[in-house]
Amino acid sequence: MTEYNVTESKHFYLLGVSYKKADEKVRGKYTIFPDTVPELVREAKRNRIHHFFVVSTCNRTEVYAFADDYSQVIDALCAVTKGNKEELESISFIKKDFDAINHLFRVGSGLESQIVGDFEIIGQMKTWFSRFKKMGTTNAFLERLINTAIQVSKKIKQNTTLSSGVTSVSYAAVNYILTQVEKPSSKKILLFGTGKIGRNTCENLIKHTDHTHVTLINRTEEKAERIAKKYEVNSKSFDELENEINLSDIIIVATGAQTPTVLKEHIRTDKELLFIDLSIPANVDRSIKELSNVTVLGVDELSSIIAKSIEKRKEQVPEAERIISEMMNEFKDWLETRKYVPFIQAFKERLEDIHHIEHTTLKKKEVIETDNTVLAEKVIQKLTNHLANHLLENKGDAKDTMELINKVFKVQI
Repeated sequence: MTEYNVTESKHFYLLGVSYKKADEKVRGKYTIFPDTVPELVREAKRNRIHHFFVVSTCNRTEVYAFADDYSQVIDALCAVTKGNKEELESISFIKKDFDAINHLFRVGSGLESQIVGDFEIIGQMKTWFSRFKKMGTTNAFLERLINTAIQVSKKIKQNTTLSSGVTSVSYAAVNYILTQVEKPSSKKILLFGTGKIGRNTCENLIKHTDHTHVTLINRTEEKAERIAKKYEVNSKSFDELENEINLSDIIIVATGAQTPTVLKEHIRTDKELLFIDLSIPANVDRSIKELSNVTVLGVDELSSIIAKSIEKRKEQVPEAERIISEMMNEFKDWLETRKYVPFIQAFKERLEDIHHIEHTTLKKKEVIETDNTVLAEKVIQKLTNHLANHLLENKGDAKDTMELINKVFKVQI
């Protein structure tokens, strides 16, 4: 990718771990958490990776990075997660340059989601990108890339019905309750965790169930109270978690922690309980499944059940792919323009040199008295813009144009 003047590294890589080759337990090993970001940035720099970002959700962890070799990306990810290099190489997938770019657009549009058309993913991508932008690991290329992915997502949403019906894991959880649980309006529902997925789940619960039976719990009590007030539901303190679990019929866990937050010893009742775990790695301890009165649904089971009901949505995939192809071509056109950046910049600097020399000469001869250079700067910028536009509009003749300009102005690149 060096020819496009966006990086000094040879290639743009994607290293991904997703539901396609790794189950919840394995994916959990390679999950990146917000508080892991600074450590990952330090490790990436040790591996000579300076421009990158990560998207880590319940279905995937994907590293988009400029590097000379993909092994640098693998080493950096392994250093800050619970996985190992041998396992990661066996369950991950790697894409390079334009294939990596195309994959990002597919992910952002929901085509690579377990539930096809999941448009929550684009919001998650924006959030993850902003985390790495704050850490200084993004550049103009990555900024343009994520903005184009957002445009792709919007265009597909506006021009297809790919997102109709069940479009996310959070809504899938609510949809499962409505379609698979007998008399759902009579059930007491506990939502544990009020992060992004938790809030989305809460919003869907409010829209589609009797929310007088909904209770929120979060480690930060003020946050649960604020969201409960917004949606007019109940909230309890974290200290009451065990008691609320045993009073509830359905417990939705969206805590996003690195270790289980709901344990077997929390359960003291013999009545039937349904746990829906929306966290990766799993936050409902696996041993809970041993209890005969408990049903536990994880992200994979939930997605599998819901996927059966959305086959019609796949009819929209060809149109979505056509839009991606169209936007991909636009991105490539922009990237092509990056090839001319050094020459255009050198041309502008040469004009500024000429202006400086002439301005100094005229001042010495007392032809001019002031140092006002506003007009000259505007002319230089206008000439530079004219050259840039000509190169973009006449790419076939760009080489000849640059050679001619170089002969006339002796541009130094």
